[in-house]
Order: sequence, then C-alpha cells, then structure tokens
Amino acid sequence: MERQYLCIDLKSFYASVECVERGLDPMTTNLVVADPTRSDKTICLAVSPSMKALGVRNRCRVFEIPKHIDYIMATPRMQKYIDYAAMIYGIYLHYFAKEDIHVYSIDEAFIDVTDYLALYKRTPRALARGLMGQVLKRVGVRATCGVGTNLYLAKIALDVLAKHAPDFIGELDETQYRELLWDHRPLTDFWRIGPGIANRLAHIGVYTMRDLAMCPEDLVYRHFGVDAELLIDHAWGRESTTMADIKAYRSKTSCLSAGQVLMRDYSFQEARVVVKEMIDRLCLDMVKKDVITNSVSLYVGYSSSAGVPGSHGSTTVARAVNSDKLLRPAVDALYMRVANPFYPIRRLQLSCNHVETQGTVQLSLFDTLAEDEAETELQRTVLEITDRYGKNAVLKGMSFTEGATARERNLQIGGHKA
Repeated sequence: MERQYLCIDLKSFYASVECVERGLDPMTTNLVVADPTRSDKTICLAVSPSMKALGVRNRCRVFEIPKHIDYIMATPRMQKYIDYAAMIYGIYLHYFAKEDIHVYSIDEAFIDVTDYLALYKRTPRALARGLMGQVLKRVGVRATCGVGTNLYLAKIALDVLAKHAPDFIGELDETQYRELLWDHRPLTDFWRIGPGIANRLAHIGVYTMRDLAMCPEDLVYRHFGVDAELLIDHAWGRESTTMADIKAYRSKTSCLSAGQVLMRDYSFQEARVVVKEMIDRLCLDMVKKDVITNSVSLYVGYSSSAGVPGSHGSTTVARAVNSDKLLRPAVDALYMRVANPFYPIRRLQLSCNHVETQGTVQLSLFDTLAEDEAETELQRTVLEITDRYGKNAVLKGMSFTEGATARERNLQIGGHKA
C-alpha cells in the first residue's frame, strides 16, 4: 500500500493571527507584520493574502510597499504566534498520534495519514479538507495543504499546486509529478533548489526537472557530489525518507548558537560588550540543558559601508564546561583576535560546538570541585529567578553600558518583540 502524507501550511501565518486578533478576515484585510519602531528598511515578517494579491511580496521591506496601498502595520508578537501554533498542533493531535506528525516550522507540518484513512473512512484529500476546516473553525486561520505519496511530493504539491487550487489542496503521486511538473519553471519553486543550485544546474544545461532526470548521472555527480543522489531522486519524484526515519534521527554532533543583526553600525568596543552578553546567555542555556562544551566559534560581520567580508575563528578551553567564568575570557580573547577594530560591525554569530551531556568532569591540577559546584549553583539560581520573574530580573552591569543589547533582546523571541 502506498503511503499518504499531508504537508499542511498556515497561510501568511503571522499576518493571519493579527487579523484574527482584530476580528478581521485575513483574506481581505491589507495587513503587514513589521516593527514600526525600526526604520522603513525593516523586513515585513508577513503580509496578508490580500496584500500578496496586490503584488506585495512576502518578506519585503517596508519602504518597498507601494505608497498608494492602505494597510495596517501590526507590531510582531512572537509569543502570540507560538501560542496559536500550539493550539493548531493540539488540533492535529486530536486526530493523529504525535509519532505521525513532524513539525517542520512554526506554520508547517507533515502528517503521515496512511493508517488513518480506513479509521476515518476518508480519502487523503477529504481528510486534508476536514483538517483545514477544523483549523479555520477553531482558530480562524486558513491553511493550504499538499497531499503526496511521499514526503517530497507532499511538499511540492503544497508549494507549487495548492496555492492555485480552488480548495487550496494540491495532490501528487510520482506519475502525476512527471506529467504536471517535469517542465515547470523556475526550478527554484522546488524544495531545496535555491538560486545557487539553479545556476549551477543551468551551467550543465538543466532548466527543468525533466532536464535533470534525463541528464547523465555521472555529470550531476561530478558537479554536486553526494548531493547529486538527492537531486536525481527528486527529479523523478522519489523520496525514501519516512516519518519513522525522521523520528529515529539523532544528530551525531550538536551545538548551541546565538546571532544578532545589530540595529546600527557598532564600534569595536561596543560589539565586544555584546559578545560577552551573548556568551553569558549561552552559558545559562547550557546549564539549563545540562550540557557542556570546550569549543566556541565566532563570526563577525562588518557593515556594508566597509565593503569587506566578515571574519571568523574558533577557540577551545582545557576542558568541557558551561561556566561563564571560564568561557567568557576565552571568547573575549577570541573576539580580540578575530574582529578588526577599524571596521564598523553589524552582525555577530557565536556557537558552542560539540555540545555534550554533562557527566563526569576531569579537573585539572588547579581546579577544585567546590569552585565548580559553587559556580553551577550560582547559575542555576540565576535561572530560577529569571524563569520566574523574566530574563531582565538579573543583569550584569555591562548590560547597562552604551550599545549593550541584552535587556532589549531579553524581551524578544527570535530577534522580534515577544
């Protein structure tokens, strides 16, 4: 029996939530989600479907919206969107087991419905229509859905077909995929083919999925290495990964990272404070997750006015820890080594590499177990306070200096207002 998957997506999710909160119809209301306190160069996190119908593209910048269009600007409320996403996930769980659901993003999920078709006595399309209706009825947010005989086809049915379907549902099997989409352009409409890959494919004469399917495999492997296998499979509409594979996957390595796009050009010393704040926050996150690291990487991106590429580097400490007392000096020394003091700084990315669960710790001759335990206890106390009263309940003095961002970031989720 062929498996059947749904890929369900919430239309213009952030914008739809803001419309629902105002008692407005997301399909007919002109609304953009963007922070009005930032400049008109800020990115719109979402635009409503009616704005898209007027030619306003998603993720545009505020100044790019035509002046003749009247619209509502809604300040981002990330916690509100998370709450709505949780409610919608609860609807999915009412009909399907969590083992058959993979949350792909805040507004998109895959569901393996194969074993539910007989239970609910419905076709995959009818099941999709019913699920979309429940989301609209209970939450007020419209959804689109792709139905496919594998995960890839469900995603393509959503991305390419559903948006043009009267009922917002697209459906594909391998035969339909080849009949309907083998000559579809541009290639960037297909999942995992961005402009870079599309340009590389064009260099070998590949402009459609049919071209890719018919291209000599050795030529594709020569240009794309191991990624060629996935490209060739997708050209034929094949995908071997199942929901069980996704649920069973465990990464061999893991990391914790934090990044910021600064709201203005920062001086060398101002950005240095931000980096210290970032490693302090990452250390608290590691204590909370009970993990440790001995390697940290830093990327420093400079202002476009400098016209130079960013710089990066890594550092290690003698033993894996999650102590800010040990990691902050190491990261500060890394910053002093990596960052160019003569260029204004606009981006910072900090990663704790090879993160592992904390277990038995090997101390050096100069370490004492009592000091480690005291440091960890202090960090856990800070976490207890911030979990109860908010992240700004406990701050270090440097967070009150010029250019510090921790106080503002603590009121955000994903870099936007919570």
